[in-house]
Amino acid sequence: MSLTKLYASRIDLKSENRIQLIDLLNLALALTIDLKSQVKQAHWNVKGMSFLELHQLFDAIAEQLDEYVDMIAERVTALGGVALGTVRIVAQASTLSEYPLEAISGRDCVIAIADRLALYGKTVREAIDQSTDLKDAGTADLYTEISRTIDKYLWLLESHLIEN
Repeated sequence: MSLTKLYASRIDLKSENRIQLIDLLNLALALTIDLKSQVKQAHWNVKGMSFLELHQLFDAIAEQLDEYVDMIAERVTALGGVALGTVRIVAQASTLSEYPLEAISGRDCVIAIADRLALYGKTVREAIDQSTDLKDAGTADLYTEISRTIDKYLWLLESHLIEN
């Protein structure tokens, strides 16, 4: 049972569906905030021959995730919920593994972020189906947009792991 507070809305979705969508979105919000902070950890600390390229790539990923944080939080409130995005809430809710602080080399940073992006992408794709089942094409579309971008960034990161 959800403890989500639901504010009045004229959106034509059942209250039960909106509550489930808000819970789903708040999980995505926590994951997105956590992922962004881990990408920034890699951005700040990466070392090695590919430093500049990876430093810039990690920054681009973090900036994109920051946009998604806002989009997800605003969708929560549009559905009549409360966006739960404080650091303490995120730390409790996120299912991502902690970033390995010893990951400093470009390769180690890429692996750490790629692993987390892959899990995040999987979760987002599952949320597309769940949102569709709850009759909310708008939320499903939001997740679809996120999924496409995350897959692109995962491809860019994995390209750094190919050895010729």
